[in-house]
Amino acid sequence: MAKHKVAVIAGDGVGPEVMAEGIKVLSAVQAKVKNLSLEYEHFPWGCDYYLANGEMMPQNGLEILKGFDAIYLGAIGDPRVPDHISVRDLVLKIRIGFDQYANVRPIKLLEGVFCPLKNKTPQDIDFVVIRENTEGFYAGCGGRYRKGTPEHGKYAGLRQVFSDSEEVVVQEGVLSQIGVERVITFAFDLARNRKKHLTCCTKSNALNYSMVYWDEVFRKIAQSYPDVRTDFAMVDATCMWMVKNPENFDVIVAENLFGDIITDLGAAIQGGMGVAAGANLNPHGLSMFEPIHGSAPKYTGKNVINPVATIWAGLMMLEQLGEKEAATLVTEAVKEVLKEGKYRTKDLGGTSSTSEVGDAVVDAIEKTKT
Repeated sequence: MAKHKVAVIAGDGVGPEVMAEGIKVLSAVQAKVKNLSLEYEHFPWGCDYYLANGEMMPQNGLEILKGFDAIYLGAIGDPRVPDHISVRDLVLKIRIGFDQYANVRPIKLLEGVFCPLKNKTPQDIDFVVIRENTEGFYAGCGGRYRKGTPEHGKYAGLRQVFSDSEEVVVQEGVLSQIGVERVITFAFDLARNRKKHLTCCTKSNALNYSMVYWDEVFRKIAQSYPDVRTDFAMVDATCMWMVKNPENFDVIVAENLFGDIITDLGAAIQGGMGVAAGANLNPHGLSMFEPIHGSAPKYTGKNVINPVATIWAGLMMLEQLGEKEAATLVTEAVKEVLKEGKYRTKDLGGTSSTSEVGDAVVDAIEKTKT
């Protein structure tokens, strides 16, 4: 029997609510698929933990997580804790600590889900964004010089040079050879197994060091993949084409910051944050799976948040664990529920509760013949 130990961090706000539905669905799959065993351990880390202990997770949190096969994350964030603390000290700490260098974000419009783009169908919106996940501007390099300098007032906009009395802030983007090569190679391998088309999302017309280097590495690696068609698109143009002609994309590979931005646009065109999931992958180590929406504090406890993104993150976890049959069961069940349209939350135009949608997916799984 395949036994997989899963660390569950439900997190903040609506995180525990959507996580409950994700685990409910996984439990239904476990009962359906022979020789599948998922063992969970729950960790109360997040903003409440920070307010009680002064840290988002214990100092030895990464050491604790090393013993697991996967991490299942709900949502992180609370108005009482600054975002740069909550995200940096838990989400980014895990991503970087376990070298989860490939952020995989499927942008897929499912049948029955409204698309804000005119005349676009599920056949038009079906691509994947691979975002470099550990470097770039999220590496945390930089600083503030003369912090707290008083404002110059109404004449500040006229100055063209720095003086000895004003604050200067530097945020540095970091790219390493191994970091760029491995994520671009990952994207090429994925494209080779899809529609054999890879787009390099760049901004080398303005970022004359980092993105010029990124493009050079892309071209070099492309020589080893003659069967994969390639093209280049500036990040601003990528956004435009995602709206105008999303059907032209198959796999997009992007630097960390650019990937973060375009995947939120991708979520919008696939029906919203409630159906968008992501995987933070270390292909040879510990990976983390999560819905991409935030903790939505104002909806906490109201049982109205869409759990599909969390359920979809769970099936991505099953895929990474090698449980293809289980992942397929969840995929088909979610598709069936959304296509039928009887159970859907407010964000998708319905009136169903979080738990009702989870129950509907479970029911679809239980009715599936295996």
